[in-house]
Amino acid sequence: MAKLEMWGGVECSIRRVQDDFSDQTRLSGHRTRLSDLDEIAELGVRKLRYPVLWENVAPETLDNPDWSWTDERMHRLRELGIDPIVGLVHHGSGPRYTAMDQPSFVTGLARFARMVAERYPWVTHYTPVNEPLTTARFSGLYGLWYPHSHGDNAFVRMLLHQVQATKEAMLAIREVNPEARLVQTEDLGKIYSTPQLVYQADFENQRRWLSYDLLCGRVTPKHMLYSYLMEHGATAEELSALVQVPLPPDILGINYYVTSERFLDERVEQYPSHSIGSNEVDRYADVEAVRVEPLELAGLRTLLLEAWQRYQIPLAITEVQLACTREEQMRWLQQAWDAANAVQETGADMRAVTVWALFGAFNWDTLLTRDGTYETGVFDVRSGQPRRTALFKMVQHLANNLPYHHPVLEGAGWWQRPNRFAYRHFQSA
Repeated sequence: MAKLEMWGGVECSIRRVQDDFSDQTRLSGHRTRLSDLDEIAELGVRKLRYPVLWENVAPETLDNPDWSWTDERMHRLRELGIDPIVGLVHHGSGPRYTAMDQPSFVTGLARFARMVAERYPWVTHYTPVNEPLTTARFSGLYGLWYPHSHGDNAFVRMLLHQVQATKEAMLAIREVNPEARLVQTEDLGKIYSTPQLVYQADFENQRRWLSYDLLCGRVTPKHMLYSYLMEHGATAEELSALVQVPLPPDILGINYYVTSERFLDERVEQYPSHSIGSNEVDRYADVEAVRVEPLELAGLRTLLLEAWQRYQIPLAITEVQLACTREEQMRWLQQAWDAANAVQETGADMRAVTVWALFGAFNWDTLLTRDGTYETGVFDVRSGQPRRTALFKMVQHLANNLPYHHPVLEGAGWWQRPNRFAYRHFQSA
């Protein structure tokens, strides 16, 4: 069995709110620092989730792309022996001349993907669209990101367009490089609820698999969400097309955060107003399950095994990041590494753990809707130049398959301590 690999990732979200775009690589300063790639090489990672984003290369038209920035970076990555996992859209809706709810998103991304493959034929790993389900929820259900829709019809259309765009992009890439592999990322959590809201939790626990199910050609009329998709704008023809010619991922990229597991509760008076939403039947709060006593969370190991048992497709954890102190960041990474090794020991094809947001991340505490706070990663960029944090040496050891020992790792993370609970009334449900 191959040893677990340590991969890296550069937070690169381009999100649009109304007519305002924000780019994480500009906020972090990575956009102007080629030397960052040498710092990454010092870590010893040999695969790197890295942006070649549609919005940056062809912001006005695909007829006049600007490859200058990506040419320089891709050339340097190749010199350093780092294999990029190229991302084409990362929580974006594409440039101004398209959007996720428009058919041009599918055709445009396919055309752009072919252009990327032709320019960098040596690249073997791609993520055409990062987290399609999450992005469709935030843009189509919650209205947080462009095009700011609020409804199931918009959500279904945006999800289908992203899945179709992923499929068409990979087909275009493989016409240039038949060996190209799809690393499909998605946030994977689990939903818990009060007895009254079990029906909503059950629905969301089925919905969390939709990106993968669609790509794998599993959404037939027998699928539990087939009727839901049809009722909200999907056509039998487009669902059939995904079944007849599936494009299953080569690697399932599982992203897991401390907030990924959620709890739903109709007793809204017990919760902050920002957590409250509704469906057609009930009004309820949606909060982090880790804060609710006495819930027992599934945890990363269990969720990885669920994905393996469902698909039997190689797995990687493609984002490990925690906005907290350096000690807690180290514990979070170590526990993800341990979970991945435990999954591999069961016989599952577990490939890698990705330390995410190498240069930190901005504004995720506001879900990218406005200015918020900066969270450090393996580097702290607040001075304008990357400064190595406590994670650096730890990642360096793990990337070289060396054990890492530190007294901090012997303690429990805040997500495991009794004082984490903010909501203790669930016991009376």
